[in-house]
Amino acid sequence: MTTASPSVFLLMVNGQVESAQFPEYDDLYCKYCFVYGQDWAPTAGLEEGISQITSKSQDVRQALVWNFPIDVTFKSTNPYGWPQIVLSVYGPDVFGNDVVRGYGAVHVPFSPGRHKRTIPMFVPESTSKLQKFTSWFMGRRPEYTDPKVVAQGEGREVTRVRSQGFVTLLFNVVTKDMRKLGYDTGPADTQGVSGPSLPQGFPQ
Repeated sequence: MTTASPSVFLLMVNGQVESAQFPEYDDLYCKYCFVYGQDWAPTAGLEEGISQITSKSQDVRQALVWNFPIDVTFKSTNPYGWPQIVLSVYGPDVFGNDVVRGYGAVHVPFSPGRHKRTIPMFVPESTSKLQKFTSWFMGRRPEYTDPKVVAQGEGREVTRVRSQGFVTLLFNVVTKDMRKLGYDTGPADTQGVSGPSLPQGFPQ
């Protein structure tokens, strides 16, 4: 009896939210969640997580190291809506309130193998000086009610934002049955860690 051809493919992602660089801030923690299209469904692992609080390293780099694990498996019938991971970083302000220190998002790498990504983070800005002062005085900074909007283009163009810090992620990606369904993700990377080359001034 012949085996039926698969109708879904699997995407397995593990790795870690490795570290961050926020020169102005310390004692930060990170939340992550995945955003994906309606044809996708998680089958194992965790879609979201929250890390421990970390302090800056005492060396020259002053890195904030989390090494917070990611492990999730998705199934899908087509690649439209390929998963993105959305990161939100929080830390205390001068009054001790937890405020957002950065948002960022990146697609899970398309090709199998080990990948490193450095994500530029940003925060929403108040539109007027009065709002800025009020939010500082009240300890309420502008933030998104749902961080998942970071991964969606709709309405983002009306948000005023400011760049702030970087987060480094490590991904190990495995796919199953994509070729059988006619999708070519290219050869697995055999050179170890791959990733886009970073422009001058980006932290390594």
